[in-house]
Amino acid sequence: MSDTTTISDTFTIGGDLTVHRLGFGSMQLTGPGVWGPPKDHDEAIRVLKRSVELGVDFIDTADSYGPYVAEELIAEALHPYKDGVVIATKAGLTRTGPNVWPPVGRPEYLRQEAIQSLRRLKLDAIDLFQLHRIDEKVPLEDQVGELKKLQDEGKIRHIGLSEVSVEQLQEAQKVATIVSVQNLYNLAKRDAEPLLEHSEQHGIAFIPWFPLATGGLAKEGGKLDQLAKKHYATPSQLALAWLLHRSPVMLPIPGTSSVAHLEDNMKAREIELSPDEVQELEQAV
Repeated sequence: MSDTTTISDTFTIGGDLTVHRLGFGSMQLTGPGVWGPPKDHDEAIRVLKRSVELGVDFIDTADSYGPYVAEELIAEALHPYKDGVVIATKAGLTRTGPNVWPPVGRPEYLRQEAIQSLRRLKLDAIDLFQLHRIDEKVPLEDQVGELKKLQDEGKIRHIGLSEVSVEQLQEAQKVATIVSVQNLYNLAKRDAEPLLEHSEQHGIAFIPWFPLATGGLAKEGGKLDQLAKKHYATPSQLALAWLLHRSPVMLPIPGTSSVAHLEDNMKAREIELSPDEVQELEQAV
């Protein structure tokens, strides 16, 4: 078997925001259906504080998580923010109930939500502001164009997109510089492979959401389970380690509402996989 792969622990977003690649996603800090407050408010605060203690400096959130709940929890737990902590948020999905996410990309709405996120997060500028979904009822150039105006005004630093194709990314790039994309991607679901490869070629951060979905791979005796035992790790830790080894532009953001689970996830940074093991996992799907 070949030697273990040397991977960088950090990535620089947009040429000026260097973060550790294993971040934290805040969606699970909210109530059932990503709706309302958390079941255990104090534990949610502990999770956020502990994440930073463990070296997490890239925290992903959205106005729609709660809605508003996750952003408010982040500010409550972490403001004033430790130097180097990057907060990324999103707008473009409204909430009309648990698990309901209608897209709205009207420029005036995106502006309103950016301003409100600044207030909730207690920031002067948002490091990374992402269009949560493209609203097909509004020209993409109008949606991204409004984010560009907010950037020119100093209200946001960098612009990202979520759930897009390579073609949509390229269309958006005609309007503004796009430094990140966030798509569903994990060991068991890799439909966004073309976007990942394009991002790697152009130095764009790729933020996989739902990074821990492993399907039947994680079952007892399965390939993921076998390899996890070899590394004295859990299948979830190995799935995260695979993402970190898969591409240097990959920024996984596993989320949890439990400090114990958070600490388990962070141990994925310590797992070294050989190129053969990376390929073995990929071929198991």
